[in-house]
Amino acid sequence: MKPIWIVDDDQSIRFVLEKALLREDLPTRSFTNTREVLAALEAAADDEMQGPQVLVSDIRMPGGSGLDLLDKIKAKHPGLPVIIMTAFSDLDSAVSAFQGGAFEYLPKPFDLPRAVELIRRAVDESQREEVSEERMAAAPEMLGQAPAMQDVFRAIGRLSQSNVTVLITGESGSGKELVARALHKHSPRASGPFVAINTAAIPKDLLESELFGHERGAFTGAQTMRRGRFEQAEGGTLFLDEIGDMPFDLQTRLLRVLSDGHFYRVGGHNSVKANVRVIAATHQDLEQRVKIGGFREDLFHRLNVIRLRLPALRERGEDVPALTRHFLQQSAKQLGVEPKRISDAALAQLATFSFPGNVRQLENICHWLTVMAPAQLIEAKDLPPEVMAGAAAAAAAPAPHAGAAATAERDSTAAVSAVSPASVTSATPSVPAAGTTPAGSWETGLELEAQGLLAAGRNDVWDVLSRRFESRLILTALANTRGRRIEAAQKLGIGRNTITRKIQELGLE
Repeated sequence: MKPIWIVDDDQSIRFVLEKALLREDLPTRSFTNTREVLAALEAAADDEMQGPQVLVSDIRMPGGSGLDLLDKIKAKHPGLPVIIMTAFSDLDSAVSAFQGGAFEYLPKPFDLPRAVELIRRAVDESQREEVSEERMAAAPEMLGQAPAMQDVFRAIGRLSQSNVTVLITGESGSGKELVARALHKHSPRASGPFVAINTAAIPKDLLESELFGHERGAFTGAQTMRRGRFEQAEGGTLFLDEIGDMPFDLQTRLLRVLSDGHFYRVGGHNSVKANVRVIAATHQDLEQRVKIGGFREDLFHRLNVIRLRLPALRERGEDVPALTRHFLQQSAKQLGVEPKRISDAALAQLATFSFPGNVRQLENICHWLTVMAPAQLIEAKDLPPEVMAGAAAAAAAPAPHAGAAATAERDSTAAVSAVSPASVTSATPSVPAAGTTPAGSWETGLELEAQGLLAAGRNDVWDVLSRRFESRLILTALANTRGRRIEAAQKLGIGRNTITRKIQELGLE
């Protein structure tokens, strides 16, 4: 592991931090001024392992301030977490340093365990960024650790040597075109073109010409012969998005191509052979469309050789953190700015959002945050209005009654995240005094929840409700302390090891 660089002209500060970090098995390297650091960075330019994992710097030092050092480091090493140590009188300048990309500030005199915990968080952040950069360098088509996404990846792997027609289903914005591109990239046709067309976005009168091309003089304005998408995709893959919206008469022409591999340009008399793999996608229920006469049954069976269902983002909540960091990196690259980081509290609040627009909506939110968030570290309060409104609505939802209680443990436990840390914190002043149990209080809600689970015949009520109670407490405390675990543990009256163990046990990482 790369060392933690400590920059301070005070030898006692360097000594204390070095010893504390070494006890945590974190290697260190110390410097007395900014010139030494910049020279060491220059020397380590050719050997990445000689550079720092995290840099901890004082603000006031002879020969250059820590803020000047921060500016120079961020210009050359934007992903390196920098912690600024500051006396109380320097607090304003330290806070303003966040706009320059500081990871966090450490006020002097500092509590040593808190300092170590902060540096440990910066190390974790640095390692996450390194993994993210490696993944981006490898240009992955898709991200996802959720079981439903792993099923999709396995299916892509199994289809990698096949030219079979595939039908991709899923809600709008869930990434169906990404799946189609991955299927093409990992197929025997990878060297051929990938051509995509949204059949719902093109007027009916133009769609036939777009797909099959036209001959000169076929209609008014057809001054020259034009090759359609089938010919453009020759030897490769044609992706037909929103196939459920294709006009009925064009479905007949598409069926002909899929059946015998030939078609005619509009106004043409010579058959054209199509050497194309077709991948189709839709957000509609094609079986229902067939029943009501809106889609040809024979075409449905031609397309439905292999069907891949792409899950909605709300079904793969565990992927939200990785996707968020990926899109923040992507947005920063597009805009030519430094990537922003996102706090655990903000991620927890994002996880409560239902994302009706799926992955596309999350991508747009990250683009918005890259432009609109005021500091380099995105906090829960910086999230866009629709996310905040969704969290507030979830917080206001009444406790379920007995009729709604017979759900799986996974669903019951998942309800923990239905209230964001920020909304819980903001509601704190209205909590009744200890020992009182007014109507509508949380104790009443707990009683109703327990009654519902007991009436449903559950035999794990203690475990389910205990997990929800502990999760809510820990998320609220972390939101209050901006993700600082040691401080959250102190406020809850539990030990540092206890909160770390609980976070792991409850899946709150």
